[in-house]
Amino acid sequence: MKPFSLIIHEFGSTCLPLFLLLITLNSLWFGPNTTASASGNETDHLALLKFKESISNDPSGILFSWNSSIHFCNWHGLTCSPMHQRVTELNLQGYQLHGLISPQIGNLSFLIELNLANNNFYGKIPQELGRLLQLQQLSLVNNSLTGGIPTNLTSCSDLKSLLLGGNNLISSIPIEIASLQKLQILYVARNNLTGGVPPFIGNFSSLNHLRVGYNNLEGEIPQEICRLKNLTLIAVGVNKLSGTFPSCLYNMSSLTIITATENQFNGSLPPNMFLTLPNLQDFEIGENQISGLIPTSIANASILQVLDIGANHFVGQVPSMGKLRDLYFLQLSESNLGGNLTTDLDFLKSLTNCSKLQLLGIANNKFVGHLPNCLGNLSSQLTQLDLGGNQISGQIPTELGNLISLTLLGMENSRLEGIIPSAFGKFQNMQLLYLGGNKLSGNIPSIIGNLSLLFYLDLDQNLLEGNIPTSIGNCQKLQVLDLSRNYLRGTIPLEIFSLSSLTNLLDLSHNSLSGSLPNEVGQLKNINVLNVSENHLSGNIPITIGECSSLEYLYLKGNSFLGIIPSSLASLKGLRHLDLSRNHLSGLIPDVLQNIAFLEYLNVSFNMLDGEVPTKGVFRNASELVVTGNNKLCGGVLELHLPPCPVKGDQHAKHHNSRSKKQSSDSPTIDQLAKVSYQNLHHGTDGFSTRNLIGSGSFGSVYKGTIEPEDTVVAIKVLNLQKKGAHKSFMAECNALKNIRHRNLVKILTCCSSIDFKGQEFKALVFEYMTNGSLESWLHPAADITDRPRSLNLEEMLNIINDVASAVHYLHYECEQAIIHCDLKPSNVLLDDCMVAHVSDFGLARILSSVGVSLMQSSTIGIKGTIGYAPPEYGMGSEVSIEGDMYSFGILILELLTGRRPTDEMFKDGHNLHNYVKISFLNNLLQIVDLTILNEENATSNENFGLMHPNVENCLRSLFKIALACSLESPKERISMIDVMKELNLIKSFFLS
Repeated sequence: MKPFSLIIHEFGSTCLPLFLLLITLNSLWFGPNTTASASGNETDHLALLKFKESISNDPSGILFSWNSSIHFCNWHGLTCSPMHQRVTELNLQGYQLHGLISPQIGNLSFLIELNLANNNFYGKIPQELGRLLQLQQLSLVNNSLTGGIPTNLTSCSDLKSLLLGGNNLISSIPIEIASLQKLQILYVARNNLTGGVPPFIGNFSSLNHLRVGYNNLEGEIPQEICRLKNLTLIAVGVNKLSGTFPSCLYNMSSLTIITATENQFNGSLPPNMFLTLPNLQDFEIGENQISGLIPTSIANASILQVLDIGANHFVGQVPSMGKLRDLYFLQLSESNLGGNLTTDLDFLKSLTNCSKLQLLGIANNKFVGHLPNCLGNLSSQLTQLDLGGNQISGQIPTELGNLISLTLLGMENSRLEGIIPSAFGKFQNMQLLYLGGNKLSGNIPSIIGNLSLLFYLDLDQNLLEGNIPTSIGNCQKLQVLDLSRNYLRGTIPLEIFSLSSLTNLLDLSHNSLSGSLPNEVGQLKNINVLNVSENHLSGNIPITIGECSSLEYLYLKGNSFLGIIPSSLASLKGLRHLDLSRNHLSGLIPDVLQNIAFLEYLNVSFNMLDGEVPTKGVFRNASELVVTGNNKLCGGVLELHLPPCPVKGDQHAKHHNSRSKKQSSDSPTIDQLAKVSYQNLHHGTDGFSTRNLIGSGSFGSVYKGTIEPEDTVVAIKVLNLQKKGAHKSFMAECNALKNIRHRNLVKILTCCSSIDFKGQEFKALVFEYMTNGSLESWLHPAADITDRPRSLNLEEMLNIINDVASAVHYLHYECEQAIIHCDLKPSNVLLDDCMVAHVSDFGLARILSSVGVSLMQSSTIGIKGTIGYAPPEYGMGSEVSIEGDMYSFGILILELLTGRRPTDEMFKDGHNLHNYVKISFLNNLLQIVDLTILNEENATSNENFGLMHPNVENCLRSLFKIALACSLESPKERISMIDVMKELNLIKSFFLS
């Protein structure tokens, strides 16, 4: 088009009337090109509106600017071309947007970059993206997308970056994308892809980044990869790949990163590989089957930062690495390194030049010799030093105390001797200290109390003597304390029992400790394993041990305990192993021990017990019950071969009386509950003011109030008697709660059945008030409240899951009559001021006919429960069952861990919360877990691709497995609460240590 001034000049000498001149100018200035541009603008505008419509949740409100008040080119996340005003870039990464990717996005024909990474998009990737012929950058990383990689992307011939990692994509890498000749980055890691690394990978002649790790790929790396002359990064870790690396990879001088951990690669490494890879910074091949020597050329890998070759079959000596000045991660553990030579540890001296070293692992090899004093000259940044499981001997160098940044020191299962250096008191950051399985002697130094961050201390199987230092009470984060198999003496310091952090293990066995096991042992409420066997302890077994509510393994054998076996042991509902053998215990074996559902091993041998051996519970299995050495015991199961007990004359009468009492208590009525007046409740709630309303449900509303005489704060559930079924709900809840007591069930205090001030019938239930409200309010806080609760962390969630499981186990298996709750969901789980969970709302509960019902026994009612939480069989008319509660419990766990309700709008057209988790929890955990439960200690990042601590990852996967096993569609296939409790106890014991 000519300049405007030139047009004026050309028409200036003509005789055309002015209006014709203006018309002519208008047609020239706003001609056909502008009309086409306007049409294109409208196409982009409509496509963007369709994209916005497909977003069901925008938690950051980032799309509020997408409205007609401003031109779409000024909308957030958009960039337009200046000339055509067409969208060239759409970047909305990291806003947690939830919804489908609209196919209309394929109409943004000028689009060069599309970035929707780190959101919650689900469904398939639209094939319409293949219409974006100018597209160069496509990033859909870390979403919940399913299906395969779109084959239509072959039309995007200008595509340079294809980033689809961290989704739920399946199938193989399609051959159709082989035509993308300009592709520079291919990132499809962390999906569920199958097949192998395709040979057509060699067609991507411009490729420099190849990330296919964390999939299910099999086979060998194809030779065609040798064509990729520009390759700088190859990441194939955590697959099922096998064979040897193509030799050409060792000659690609452009390579900076090679990661291939956790596969089945074999073969050996070329001796000169670090000469032919001069730019290599990161080399990770751990957990494979690679053998041979470590290449001596590594001495020249001057810019290497990460070297992980552990868990392979390497042999021989470790070369000098003194020139690797940038090295910060060196993992050589779990191979066959070392040749029983005195020079095995010489390489450690060379590492003192590596001033950036943060992790050094050489554990579980064949290294011999003494630790050099120069070990204390390693990097001041070193945080993890793992030397255990070798044949290292001699004393621990005092200079090791110079490494004040250490958080982990592993020197276990070696041949170290001498004392624990007092210089260890400098380890202010130490968290895990492993010194067990050596020949260390002397006292446990009092400086151990300086390690205030310590949570794992292992000194077992040494020659330590003297008293246990009281300063250990300063280690207030200690979760595992193992001092077993030493020569310790004196009494057990009370300071140990003040360590409320002790959750996993306290092992003081095989020492020479004396005195009593003090009553303070009951303070260890969260301890899982307590072992004081093979000492010289005496006195009675304290009844307070029944307060150690998390105990699974209790070993008191080989001491001099006196008196009776305390009945309080029956309070340990999760107890699995109990060994009281070789003591001086007398009296009867308490009948109540047969009520411990999980107890699978009991040893009371070689005591002075008498009377009848019970026959239920653990006493039924003679192979797991040891009673020998108690000459006055009788009865029991036949396999014990004990003499019969003498018949007592009044035995029949006592038995008859006990049956009568049980029958009368099996039919509780609401009349047996203490009553409170309507007037008291009206006064205590300010007339049931809405200010005191704290919740509402199917059959009524709940108010916060006070009741006399002590103005106790309570929760008052007022029934809406106009609602059909409210009367039945009132009776059901009274009958279910009257005779049951459990720390994880809401406690009913009283009830009211009266007439209100208008002469109408009034019914209410009064419960303990729970300060922290319902679990629902924590998971899904209302948007309009100012004091929104903080997010729950993983430990709190695990405790809540365990609390609810304990309550349900009690209802199903420990009550005289099994109770089905019928409505487990977050709004019916209440949290007290200590964040202990209490199951509430028994308005739909049903009582089964007897204790020990079969898993499929049920009670006839209609459809019960809440949509999303009620099992599918209830909707088809099936009777309520214990398995129905298990389904609801599984859904509750899934909601806790994902932050998504089962009624989320994404779960339609056959989709549901169970399947959403099932397809992702193994390979794409970060895509389904609610990231707010991962605090900074658990979650890290690496090039924007999420990672988490292995313990946390294992814990989450285990919890997801439990939830999926509970929420299976078939009732017969669902796991029982007995097995759930076992699994939860294992998780608590091992994964959160």
